[in-house]
Amino acid sequence: MFWPMLAIALGFLGIAVLGILAVKVFVEAQRLGHQVTRTTERINRAAEDLERAAVNLAATGETLR
Repeated sequence: MFWPMLAIALGFLGIAVLGILAVKVFVEAQRLGHQVTRTTERINRAAEDLERAAVNLAATGETLR
C-alpha cells in the first residue's frame, strides 16, 4: 500500500512542477511578445524619420540645381 501511495504523490508533485513551469513560460512569452511589439514600433518610427529626412534631402538637392 505504501508504494502505490508514493507513486501517486510523486505523480501529483511532477504534474504540479510542470504546471508551475508552464506558467513561468507563459509569462515570459507574454513579456517577449510585448518587447517585440515595442521594438517593432521603434523600428517603424525610425523608418518614418529616415523617410522624412530623405524627402527633405531630395528637396534640398533639387533646389541646389
